[in-house]
This record gives sequence, structure tokens and C-alpha cells, in this order.
Amino acid sequence: MPELVLELNGQTWTLDPARAYRVGRDPQGDVVLEDARVSWRHASLRWGGRGWLLEDVGSTNGSYVEGQRVHQIEVGPGSVVYLGNATDGPQLRLSAPVGAAPDVYSAQTAMAEQTPGAPQVAPPQHAPGAPGAPGAGPWGGGPPQGPPPQAPPPQGPPFQGPPAGMPQQQPYVPPQQHAAPQRPPAGAGVGAGSGGPGAPAHGERSPTTFHQLSLGRVTRIGRALENELVVSDLQVSRHHAEFRSTPDGRAEIVDLGSHNGTYVNGEQLPQRGRRAIGPDDILGIGHSTFRLVGDRLEEFVDTGEVSFSARHLTVKVDGGKVILDNVSFGVPEKSLVAVIGPSGSGKSTLLKALTGYRPADVGDVLYDNRNLYKQFAELRHRIGLVPQDDILHTQLTVTRALRYAAKLRFPGDTAEAERAARVDEVLRELKLDIHKEKRISSLSGGQRKRVSVALELLTKPSLIFLDEPTSGLDPGMDRDVMQLLRGLADDGRTVLVVTHSVAELALCDRLLVMAPGGGVAYFGPPEEALNFFGYDSWADIFSAFENYRDYDWKGRWQGSQHYQMYAADIDAVAPQPVAMQAPQILRPSKPQGWMPQLWTLMRRYLSVLASDRFFIALTVILPVVLGVVSMVIPAEFGLGYGPAKVHLINRDAGTIMLILAIGACFSGAANSVRELIKERVIYERERAVGLSRSAYVMSKVLVLGIITIFQGGVISAIGVLSRSKLPEEGVILSDLPAAELAISVTALGLTSMMVGLIISSLVKTSEMTMPLLVMFAIVQVVFTGVLFQLHGTPGVEQIAWLMPSRWAVAAMGSTADLNVLLPWDSGETDALWEHTAGTYMLNIGVLLAMGVICGFVVARLLRKHEPEVMR
Repeated sequence: MPELVLELNGQTWTLDPARAYRVGRDPQGDVVLEDARVSWRHASLRWGGRGWLLEDVGSTNGSYVEGQRVHQIEVGPGSVVYLGNATDGPQLRLSAPVGAAPDVYSAQTAMAEQTPGAPQVAPPQHAPGAPGAPGAGPWGGGPPQGPPPQAPPPQGPPFQGPPAGMPQQQPYVPPQQHAAPQRPPAGAGVGAGSGGPGAPAHGERSPTTFHQLSLGRVTRIGRALENELVVSDLQVSRHHAEFRSTPDGRAEIVDLGSHNGTYVNGEQLPQRGRRAIGPDDILGIGHSTFRLVGDRLEEFVDTGEVSFSARHLTVKVDGGKVILDNVSFGVPEKSLVAVIGPSGSGKSTLLKALTGYRPADVGDVLYDNRNLYKQFAELRHRIGLVPQDDILHTQLTVTRALRYAAKLRFPGDTAEAERAARVDEVLRELKLDIHKEKRISSLSGGQRKRVSVALELLTKPSLIFLDEPTSGLDPGMDRDVMQLLRGLADDGRTVLVVTHSVAELALCDRLLVMAPGGGVAYFGPPEEALNFFGYDSWADIFSAFENYRDYDWKGRWQGSQHYQMYAADIDAVAPQPVAMQAPQILRPSKPQGWMPQLWTLMRRYLSVLASDRFFIALTVILPVVLGVVSMVIPAEFGLGYGPAKVHLINRDAGTIMLILAIGACFSGAANSVRELIKERVIYERERAVGLSRSAYVMSKVLVLGIITIFQGGVISAIGVLSRSKLPEEGVILSDLPAAELAISVTALGLTSMMVGLIISSLVKTSEMTMPLLVMFAIVQVVFTGVLFQLHGTPGVEQIAWLMPSRWAVAAMGSTADLNVLLPWDSGETDALWEHTAGTYMLNIGVLLAMGVICGFVVARLLRKHEPEVMR
């Protein structure tokens, strides 16, 4: 077993045949390379019994010998292996130790040549985008196979310098310390396929494990240990799916009512649905994907070693205005990428396009070479998004907030202990365990951002997006957050951050600079960006963007050497229009059933309200004050004398009803008018991961409804029951006229609460709710029907039918018989004030129907704030 000497970047290693050597970017490996084209765990070297073997362990960009990609090959003295690129990737040079007997290696080489198939060299591959080019599928974002194709020359004349008046810049010169120009990491994950059905399944990545199947038996897949195939993933249900044999000898997959769904070629099976599968089909369950090969099932676990790329993303709005212009770039696996640019450069639009929230009009987003737009329902579980605002209720403690989030995101059959263990694991990973019992609102800005990141890490995403995570933070916290993101990337995730801060860009692997108009001005290493633009500071670059907004920054980029090194391979693939699947295929499944979600949402909402002492105090004080105000009017509802029950005219009875109605309107609407707007960011994110819209609305209605009923009872108790004389009898509850009046007040409060939810779903900021609340209350005063005669007034009467206060006061008037207590000078009577059971039921029925209609309107308006792919 001869030793072998490995030489790389001026360093040498003497390889011991008694052990294997790991090659890659992983700092824990044996041969560590700081090159983005090299995978975290790229290759291994070991003695194979008759010779040394180099094995590519599923790298993204591949290993090459003499221009051909290899999977496993015998090597010896004189061998040269290129990593990540066939022409200029890092070179592993192998030689014999000084003084080694040459005949030993000669014999080894001769033996290898005599062994059939010993050098397992892959055949030449197709160029990316060519017909028949293999894609990586869900198992590897395979780069272009074989030597990279030559990029076409840039269109148009080369960059001739800035426009007149713009500060002169030196032409870009690659840094001298680079021995050879690096090929673009953008190729990472860019294969030919689009990830659709029929694309080659596994690319170049080796299966994580194999499972032997007996096609004559049923093989159950799930999280529980009693399954034949156990998948240890909290995204997987305890009993998720089954493999079964069909009478014709084929295999089929059967969903067992899983919570997060079973997917075949990215298409979700109906719950308890089934589908025949073959060797070309890709089966997705949680973070694992499977392929059936004969009687063996190959499993590929998404552990974070995935690529991500955008191809020709273009977004148009307002009749063709381009706000994102042909953006293409590729992200190496397990890297940190920053996106910067001036206001109006399309950063937010790009983020929405990359996450699938608002798919681009043209172009593709490839997650490990799978089309994100077409397979959003499955891939959404593997992507985390941290918006600029908090996505947790800051009134709760860290642990409590994360446990509620875990309850909503994990399958309903996940045990409380499993969820708690995952929460504790994430808190320890982000060093938040010492703050876990603190309220989120008491944490610093950087710590709160860590909690938002912790929420996304619960489901173990391989790709994390962050929108302005350092906004509003001081330089120290800015550094802490960026170091956190650097650590997330080093731990095996790909992180893309949109930011305005340029202080810590050196921590990033790649930098994407967006230019005014939504085009790319630069993509490459952050340390080379200033040299590329020819300025000394980022302030100068942003000033140039502002002063020369009409300059062709995109054309300058595409005519540069950096473009050839970092983006030409992706741009060589022709853009494709986005062909979305049917809505029922795209709509993600819900992690839980409707009732469990509703129960969790109600518990969380009650916890949030209980932690807000000001809200609790206002909930009690407001109806008391409104009820006491109505007592200022000393008159009684009605006065009866003698056995004939002769009623006297009492115009103050209408005023009392007016005050009670306005109190109910104001308290009901005030309860709900800010509830949806203040949780909008939370709702958007939770909706993207499977939250039921109707369950969310109903949780608000039920909790706020209980509060509103309580307040209506307080107002009625003070304003009605405190009076010495009331209407002599009711129309439904003859002996309890006060109860009829209280029902009318409470029903008005409930309907006003629903109107408040409509207001909350319409506005863009919380500050806009108060003026609309005041306007709503004033309009209700006018149309109660007691200030002036509404009936018999064309136009005005019809408008009044749309006002909740009109029907509530009419219901109270029906009980009190306002046609007698408050006769109009015209002598006409109001049909809605008739002292009959039918009239009272009509008024209450219309009032409650208005509330139900408002509920449907709220649910409809919430669609505007959901990811477009889910609408």
C-alpha cells in the first residue's frame, strides 16, 4: 500500500493508505479549499486495495480529468484532477513520495489498465440548455456537465467609459493575486433541465441511502418507528404514505392522509390519493426525495447541499413597465449572498420573484434544478423567508411564540415533546436559550431578528431569504446579524440577504448589485466590486446610480470580464415564459386540519391579548364609560298609566337608543380595527406555509366576538337595566323587554366588529385606522333613524339600509314601540318600528346577515396580502 503525495495551492499532504481523506470547503475536512466552485464535501481519496481511488461524492460543479467529468477513478503519480471546473478549477496534483520505488507504482498502474472499467470516466456531456442535457433533478443542482461552453460575445460595442460629466473610472483589471480567472459560481446548480416531470432524476449526486422493497408487500413510509421505511423528519406525518404493488406488477404510491402532502414529480397527490410510479418519477416526502430503481428505492435527503439560480427574471407592471429586467445569477451551495442597490432598483420585486411570492412574468427560478414556480407546493417547505418586520407576536415570550409557530407548521400528529425539542434545539443553535423566557418586545433589535430567523429554522430550510435584517440597527448589531448569517451559511445553508448596509459585505461569498431600472450592475466577489465600478466607496457608487439613472449599467456589466466569469453560463440559456400549473396543483396543503389550526390560532390570540394589559383595561373601561354616558339622559323608555296602558310621548327614548347604539358601534369596531393590519406580515408568512385563511378569520371573529358580547352586556346593563322603568313588554320575550334591548345592542356591536375587520384589511398602515373608525361612528349617528325621518325619503332611506345602526335602533324601537313614543309630525309611522315579533326578527336578522357578509368580504380582501402563487 504505497503512500501518495497530494499537492494543492502550494501545500502538500502525504496520504496514508490506512485512512480516507475528505476534500472540500468544509473546515472539518482533511483537504480544505476556499473556492466557491468547490462543494462543501466535494470528493474523497482512499486506497482501494489495488490502487488509490478518487471519488466525487455528489459535488455540484464536479471533478474533471482531462476535460471529462468523473465519478470514480484510480489515480496515481502524475495524475491531475480539476475541481469545480474542467479548465481552471483548483488542481489536485499527485506524485510519489521522495525515494519511493517506481516499480510499485508502475505495477499499480498496469493493474489498473488491465482491470475492465477501472477508470470510471463519465462520457462527454451536453452543453447546458442543449436537447438531452441531463438535469440534476432534486438530488443535485448539477452544473453544466463537461467543460463549460464558451459564452457568446457580448452584444453591442464594448464599454467605452461613463457618460460625459460622470467621474472617470479606471477599466477593470482582475486582481493580480488570482493565478487564473475563476469560472462563475453561477454555474452551480444550473443544469439543462427545468425540473419538470421527465427530467433526469438524480443528476450526479449519490443517493443518501437505499431501501430494498418487496413489491409483493406493502411498504409504509412515515415518521413513526413502526413503519417499514422510517423518515426522521418533522415535516413527515407519522404514517405518511405506502408503496403498493398493482396487479400488473407495477408499483404505486398511496397517500395516507398526510398533513404536508405526498408529491410525484412536484405534483401533490390528493389526500388518500394514489398514483402509479416508475423509474423516471420523483417522489417527494418532507425533505426526502425517492426514486424507484428495480426493486430498490433510492432516497436522497436534502441536507442543504443544494444550488439556487435565477434565469432571465423579468417582471412588468402597469401596462408593460419593466421593474425587473432580465436578472440572471447563480448561488453556490452553502454560501452567503448579499443583494444591494438604490431605491427603485427592484430588490423587493426580486425577492418576491425568488421566493415565489410573486412569480416573474418571464424566466425561471431553479431550486436544485427544480422549477420553484411549478413545484412551489413541495419546495416551499425547504425555503425560509424573514421579512423586514417581525413575524412573531412580540407580546409573547420567545419560547411561547416559537412553540405556537411550531404547532402551526408541523403536522398535527407531532407530539408536544417533539415540537418542544425542536424549538430548544434551534434556540441553542442561535444562542437564544438564555433569552427564551423573555418577552420578544424586551429584546434588542439584533436579538429580535435572531428570533425571526429561529422561526424559519424550525422546519430546517436549505435556503433562507432575509429582507433588510439590519434595518434600524446600530453598527454593532449590524455586524452581529451578518455574522449570524455567515454562520448559517457555514453550517450548511444557502443564505440570500437584501440589505442597504454595506459595512459587512466582506462576510459574503457573492454580491449582487442592482441598478436603477431593475437590471444587474454587478455580480461577483464583494471584495472586487469597488474595483469593478472604479470608485473608492459605496457612497460614490450610489451617488453615480442616482446622478446617471439613464446610463446603461446593465450593458456595462454584460460587456465586462466579470460577466464572462460569473454570469455568462446562465445567460447562455434562453429565457422561458412562466407556464404555471393549475391552481389546485399549486395550492399547498395545510400542515393541520381546519379545526386544529383554529384552536391553535385562538389559543395564541388569547395569549397575545392576555399579555397586553392596556388592552385588557380598555376592554373593561370602554363599555363602562359608554354605558354611564347614556345614563346622563334621565328620561325613561316608556311610561304607562292605568289598566289601558296609555303611553305618553317620550322623545328622549330615541336619544337613549341613539347613545346606546353609538356606544356599541364604537366599542365593537375599536376592538377589531387594528387586528389584521398589525399582523399582516405574520399572516403573509404563515399563509405561505399552509395557514388556512378561513381558520385565521374565524379565530379573530370568535375571540373578538366573545369580547364584544361582554362589552355589549356591560353597556346594556348600565344603560338599560339601571333604569327604573322600561318598556312594559317585549315582542319576543314578553316578560324580558330588557333582554331584547340588550340583544339589539350586542348584535350591533358584533356587526360593527366585522366592519372594523374590513377596515383593518383595507388600510396600509395602522395610523389610517383611527380616522376611518371615527368616520364610521359619525355616519352611524346620522342614519340611526331617530335624528330625522328616514322612511319615505327616497335615496336617503335606501342608503340607511346599508347602515348597521339603522337596523339595531329599529330593533330597539320595535321593542319599545317608538312609533308611539316618538311620533313624527307628518303622522307617518316607520315600518321597521312596528311593535311585532316579525319586525323585531327582521331587524335582528338583517343586522346579523350584514355581519356574515362582512366576514366573507374580509376573507376576500385578505387574498391581496397572500403570495400570488396561492391566490
